[in-house]
Amino acid sequence: MNNKTILVIAAIIVVLGAGYAVAKPGGFWNGMMGNYGTGNGMMSGNGIGMMGSGGMMDGSGTANGMMGSGGMMTGSAGAGYGNHCGANATSYGENSTPITIDKAKISVEQYLTATGNNDLKLAEVLQFDNHFYAGVKEKSTDKYAFELIVNKYSGAVVPEMGPNMMWNTRYGHMNIGETETKVTEEQALKNAQEYLDRTLPGTKVKGADDFYGYYTMEVTKDGNIYGMLSVNSNTGAVWYHNWHGTFEKVLEVE
Repeated sequence: MNNKTILVIAAIIVVLGAGYAVAKPGGFWNGMMGNYGTGNGMMSGNGIGMMGSGGMMDGSGTANGMMGSGGMMTGSAGAGYGNHCGANATSYGENSTPITIDKAKISVEQYLTATGNNDLKLAEVLQFDNHFYAGVKEKSTDKYAFELIVNKYSGAVVPEMGPNMMWNTRYGHMNIGETETKVTEEQALKNAQEYLDRTLPGTKVKGADDFYGYYTMEVTKDGNIYGMLSVNSNTGAVWYHNWHGTFEKVLEVE
């Protein structure tokens, strides 16, 4: 057996060993998804991990990382998720006309019907200059289930990025079942306002919609809707929705 073969075998053993270490209970999820473990992982809410303070998803609320202000998926930069879901009319032709908020409502209702889950209902639709946002509730519990984005030109409906995918413990990508709510709505509102006072002076947080694993809130300025943010109900971490763009109008469905 030559030296090259020995090195290859050694490398395989190291990879398999590392795989076992992170895959065992409490390993991978507590390491990568620190919000639900020690908080020291890749998505840590306490600011130690890759998505911690000054990282990708800042638990301290500075949001200066990969998905923060000016980051890879920032809406303020005019790139990333916002334009992908319809902010940019270029892909649809110079004379493309955005769909109406009523059409967006119909698109969401068709999407919900296609899920086959009769317990879901549309609660509201907000129109931003990048796309439409829709909040969905459970009929049986009146609790918010998940959030959707509607393409402003095609009407295509997709799950919203951010907290909806990463923090939603029932309907999100990280579906780990219900977890204990350690952060009350009152504390979440306090965390959110402290974040706004640091990063967007003059804005205020308004109410809180209770989702599985987090709260989502409207942000107002001078009495008008300015944007949205979410607070993790397990860690208290704040995630600003900087992909919507400028608010235009709202359609209350309930």
